[in-house]
Amino acid sequence: MSVFKNVIVYRIEATWSQSLDQVEQGLATQRFVPCSPSQEKATGWVEPRGQEHGPLAESVAGQWLLEYMVETKTLPASVVRRKVDERAAQIEATTGRKPGKKEKKELKEDVTHELLPLAFTRHARVAVWIDPKARRLVVNSSNAARADEVVTSLVKSLDGFAVALVNSQVEPAAAMSEWLSSQEPPAGFTIDRECELKATDESKAVVRYAKHPLDIDEVREHIAAGKRPTRLAMTWDDRVSFELTEGLQIRKIVFLEGTLDDAPASSGKEDDFDANAAIATGELGQLVPELLEALGGEMKLGTAAAEPAAAAPARAGAEEALVDDSAPF
Repeated sequence: MSVFKNVIVYRIEATWSQSLDQVEQGLATQRFVPCSPSQEKATGWVEPRGQEHGPLAESVAGQWLLEYMVETKTLPASVVRRKVDERAAQIEATTGRKPGKKEKKELKEDVTHELLPLAFTRHARVAVWIDPKARRLVVNSSNAARADEVVTSLVKSLDGFAVALVNSQVEPAAAMSEWLSSQEPPAGFTIDRECELKATDESKAVVRYAKHPLDIDEVREHIAAGKRPTRLAMTWDDRVSFELTEGLQIRKIVFLEGTLDDAPASSGKEDDFDANAAIATGELGQLVPELLEALGGEMKLGTAAAEPAAAAPARAGAEEALVDDSAPF
């Protein structure tokens, strides 16, 4: 099973309710089938444990683990272009005319179809976690398009399944600006030594800090001049280090040494899957709601993200009115 390193978090809508067996049956309708010789891409669900003909949906301590497979064939563009040029030259030599755009497009399609059986094949596995109790979907990807592809497959596979991206009451960029300016991170979190600041004006100037202390005047001056943090390295509870982005993605996740103390003893590959799943879901299952709490709580659909109270005191009362009274994430 893929390790959760970069995640995008969704809220599962309250209308969806299926058992693990029903999820298994639904995923089977979109099971992964490898590319045929002339096929460019294949996608579908595979066994999270890697055991052939095993379950497509695994349950570990009440958490459901899935895995999405993407197989693509890659042809070097230079090879395709050279073959197309060779055929176009043959047509011109034989007929005395140059192929037009439409004919060249058809030549490219023919060449691609012929070369696909010889193309390089690449595989990408995407770990997916469903927390049925907290109604949370976590997709292990930093690529929004890939995450959308996974969600689309789930919607096709699972009857009534619907999700929405999790958003916070306070914009991550605004909150990160406040934390860096005041050097007062939220309770339970520490600021690490990496961040990126980007100007919002036409210059689009970018300043990056790597392995560098951030409690310096220079960082505060950049923020005061209008640059906004687009990503910030942090650590939660001395257990998980990660990078928060302006889009509320959690990236570069590392489970620190202390997290291993709570993992069940492992005696083989089978146990490793359960141990890894227990660590990832257990730690992220606590980190995500605490991070959302640090960002003012989860935002209801149809409301707008706010500035931090310290940055916009006049709006504090309005922010309190926006607090989500739904079940904690």
